[in-house]
Amino acid sequence: MAAQSVQDLRRRIRSVTNTRKITKAMELVASARLRRAQQRIQAMRPFADRMLELMAGTARASTSVRGLPLLQQRDEVRAVAIAPLTGDRGLAGAFNSQVLRRALSLERELRGEGKQVKWVAVGRKGTGTLRFRRFELSGEFTGFADQPAYSDAQAIAHRLAELYIDEEVDRVVIVYNAFQSALVQRVTVRELLPLSEDLLEADQEEREQDALQGDFIFEPEPEQILERLLPVYLETEIYRALLESAASFLGAQMTAMRNASKNAGELIDSLTLAMNRARQAEITQEILEVVAGADALAG
Repeated sequence: MAAQSVQDLRRRIRSVTNTRKITKAMELVASARLRRAQQRIQAMRPFADRMLELMAGTARASTSVRGLPLLQQRDEVRAVAIAPLTGDRGLAGAFNSQVLRRALSLERELRGEGKQVKWVAVGRKGTGTLRFRRFELSGEFTGFADQPAYSDAQAIAHRLAELYIDEEVDRVVIVYNAFQSALVQRVTVRELLPLSEDLLEADQEEREQDALQGDFIFEPEPEQILERLLPVYLETEIYRALLESAASFLGAQMTAMRNASKNAGELIDSLTLAMNRARQAEITQEILEVVAGADALAG
């Protein structure tokens, strides 16, 4: 019985040791990919800032921007599109669940206010959860959550803009994990559409400075340029959120695998101690049997 017990403990130690090797490897891979993801976020920021400056400059030269579809404010909000950004894989702690929990909470709030909710799922985990709950999806995008490309952001932006321009929804909201550090990811709810006109307004000092620099000739008209820039700005903001979400996923996965490796090490120590005790008990039992046999022969 004791020998079998020792054998079982050895088998469990081997199994946990193999698991620790896997979690340690996944932690190292996630750590290396996280550094690249952080570099992509840093490289993205100057582009986003320049895009905003270009839009503001073009808007100042325009006589009116209120007629542009993506800037139209609806008098009554009847339907809202929610786009939760989740991962395609798990093993990342609460990364996926906290986004879905916040998105579902927002959905309940909106329905409580009498608003209709449409879902645009990004990531396999979010898509699977929403389908399991029998929600109808107005769009789904998977297969790129941890390595998004700009073309992925374009596809998502096109679908969300289409829903808004066709007046199927009156607001568009995304829910995602904003990256702060490898240990901290903050769930963020951001309204994408309608785009705020505040983005395009310049302060008085900037207007005076532009006046001093002289007039510019726009070809085509500023309204037409701005009409083309607004979708690009929407794509840029979604791409930024995708990069933030990807970095958050890798940070969460790295942390989860580090904790798993630590727990596996503690379990191995505990099992090793139990195995040594079992072996000691086995040896003691064998000695007692030998002594008892010797006494019997001597008697």
